[in-house]
Amino acid sequence: MEKIKIFLVEDEIVIRNGIKSGIEWEAEGYEFVGEASDGELAYPMILKEKPDILITDIRMPFMDGLELSRLVKQEFPDIKILILSGYDEFDYAKAAIKLGVTEYLLKPVSASKLLESLRGVSELIRQERGEKELLMRYSEEMRENTEHEKLKFFSQLISGELSMAEAIETGKQYGMNLTAPVYGVMLFKVFGGTGKEKQPGNLVEVCERLEEIVEKTEYAYSFQRGVDGWAYLLTAEDERQMEERIRNLARQIKELMDGYREVEYFGGIGSLALRLRELPKAFADADHAFSGRFISALNQFVKVGELKQLQEPGDFEVKGFGEIERTRTSVEKFLNNGTQEEVESFARAYVDEMPVENFKSTLMRQYIIMDIYIIIMTFCEKMGVSDDDFQNEAEDFKDAVQKVHTVKEIEDYMRRLVGRAIELRDAVSGRRYTDIIEAAKEQIENTYMSEDISLNTVAAKVGMSPSYFSSVFSREMGKTFVEYLTAIRMDKAKELLMCSPMKTSEIGYEVGYKDPHYFSYIFKKTQGCSPKEYRARRKE
Repeated sequence: MEKIKIFLVEDEIVIRNGIKSGIEWEAEGYEFVGEASDGELAYPMILKEKPDILITDIRMPFMDGLELSRLVKQEFPDIKILILSGYDEFDYAKAAIKLGVTEYLLKPVSASKLLESLRGVSELIRQERGEKELLMRYSEEMRENTEHEKLKFFSQLISGELSMAEAIETGKQYGMNLTAPVYGVMLFKVFGGTGKEKQPGNLVEVCERLEEIVEKTEYAYSFQRGVDGWAYLLTAEDERQMEERIRNLARQIKELMDGYREVEYFGGIGSLALRLRELPKAFADADHAFSGRFISALNQFVKVGELKQLQEPGDFEVKGFGEIERTRTSVEKFLNNGTQEEVESFARAYVDEMPVENFKSTLMRQYIIMDIYIIIMTFCEKMGVSDDDFQNEAEDFKDAVQKVHTVKEIEDYMRRLVGRAIELRDAVSGRRYTDIIEAAKEQIENTYMSEDISLNTVAAKVGMSPSYFSSVFSREMGKTFVEYLTAIRMDKAKELLMCSPMKTSEIGYEVGYKDPHYFSYIFKKTQGCSPKEYRARRKE
């Protein structure tokens, strides 16, 4: 058991030595970490040693016990303070109580009396430590919920909904210091397909190590975006430092990814924002660069404005009818592996990277529209989609050939057509995440009693990245993974509490909680009463 640290401040040397030598600190479970004759000498020593209990005389030269207690409480709100005082210092005692002093002992105090008080305070400290540990464990388990809340916050930042004061204050809730002269946005994703059979086995490990990198990078904050991977928000003191920090983070990620050749990745880097309200533009630029994942080679970071230079030969640079054929591969690849959530980004990337000259000719525009339609219809035919399912799209195609004139109209047309194709693809193949969700539910049902079950282990089982799986699961089930798992465990626990003679600790172990205290903590937090109180209902 971790020893409780004691610091003593007393100006009378006889009393100080008597307290110091009158108790066998180690034997009693304490660590005596320091002493001082007044508050001025004691304060810097206390800041260094960080004691759990401060024993201090109330009246001392230079800085008295009250002033010392006030300063120490500001730095260490949880510290316990024992005040030593004479009979004629009642006003001081009242002031000490207001400061949150734990104990008030009258001089002279015997070793046995001091030990008695210390034991009571120590028990309070251990109880608080236990509660903090339970809360920290609960917070870690509920991290998935926190990530969902963080993503909402990020959405507010990039939409300009928050004032600077609101953004900074909300950021503090998530441990983010958003007070900075310069901001940057980087979007990043690892690839392994959407189906179990297409996911590399190291995908979950890669995601965990990526998160570790950003957690250790004090100037970068991570937001999980589900199917879209991560958004990284960076802060810096000036533009030069920001450029350096972006390069540094990209380099760290690249070095990590180089160790996982079977996992592909892509990153998009936006323009710099010189104030928080410019974040929407920085994000839009990063998103445009990030759309290069559809049209450029993977395993690279792309800055906004670099897509055309980084295209592979023939990717999207269309100079004539023959060159348009080369776009088929990208469209077909997206139809096979893309998701409904990515349709808008893909359609925008497809159109943005075409030379404007291709849209000036009516014949070229019609050819592009016809080509898109033929690719999609051929894909749907292979998938077994009936003509009736695509009847409205066929009518839409006839109108598009005659009426679509602008780049925006072609983008809208492609978005509708590709979105409908993926919708039908998922319906026909049963890939609307039904198989993934059912596999996850089966895994939870079979292993909920294991303490090792987690979002990451189940994500690995169904072949998805944790962020992507969390997004899909919460959307399809209406609750997060950890909420669903906890509900399963609590239902089993309530059943055992009512229908079995098992002890509470045994029931907690049976449903996946090896620590009985943590089981009771979770049960009370979710059910509103302790396991014992719940069990007592069967006697009513």
